[in-house]
Amino acid sequence: MAAAGEKKPMSAGAAIWATAKPFVNGGLSGMGATCVIQPIDMVKVRIQLGQGSAVSVTKDIIAKEGFGALYKGLSAGLLRQATYTTARLGTFRALSDMAVKANEGRPLPLAQKAIIGLTAGGMGACIGSPADLSLIRMQADATLPPHQRRNYTSVFNALSRITKDEGVLGLWRGSGPTVVRAMALNMGMLASYDQAVEFFRDSQGFGEYQTVLASGVVSGFCASFFSLPFDYVKTQIQKMQPGPDGKMPYSGSLDCVWKTLKSGGPLKFYTGFPTYFIRISPHVMITWALLNQFQKIQKEMGL
Repeated sequence: MAAAGEKKPMSAGAAIWATAKPFVNGGLSGMGATCVIQPIDMVKVRIQLGQGSAVSVTKDIIAKEGFGALYKGLSAGLLRQATYTTARLGTFRALSDMAVKANEGRPLPLAQKAIIGLTAGGMGACIGSPADLSLIRMQADATLPPHQRRNYTSVFNALSRITKDEGVLGLWRGSGPTVVRAMALNMGMLASYDQAVEFFRDSQGFGEYQTVLASGVVSGFCASFFSLPFDYVKTQIQKMQPGPDGKMPYSGSLDCVWKTLKSGGPLKFYTGFPTYFIRISPHVMITWALLNQFQKIQKEMGL
């Protein structure tokens, strides 16, 4: 029997849920946001592949492939969120809680939040890389000549055929830039969000919804700014195919960076930034908003 003033020890089920909750909430929030943002993500990939402006690409996709083509790769996007976002948001919250406890409940400095964001992003990307590769290929497929198209029917078909044709390690093609991009994105997204919440809520006296909205905007911008150059390289590596001479256009990520700098300069890495920001920022904001709602509902239910 617990002494007066002592907390009762949690049951085994409660302890498991407490550990799993940030991961479950993170995955569900990311999947919900992806259902809304998928068309913008499709347009962003096509822009990076040199298909034109946001308006022209959108019109071209609808005219030639139908409105449903904007949701091509949705199954891969959902699987990516179920793996990548579950891991990154869950890991970030778990590590942050541990750090706050070690800091005796005081808010963490920005540098420490950034390090935790980098760690969580890298871990999440390693887990979600196969689904991310499938998503990029499914979205880029229609831009290839008919004889080069892979025509994946679903994310599971893509995973199966990649494994068969390229080996298990082929599922992690381009995982280097994927991991680096995820680390940059999550450093910007996660660290800036917690910092912005403290500023808007505690310093400016914003209400709950104002805080979530304003912090989401800041988080989305930081995530976009830090991650787009890595996203550009990742996309180029993942969609490349052998040329007429049988050679790949790039030997690796660094070769892609060097050739891009030579051909287009540093700003080439920010190709499609407005669309990328419009894609990333709403996804970030919706993810945080859904996460906040899930936490409220669970608190009201005593979970």
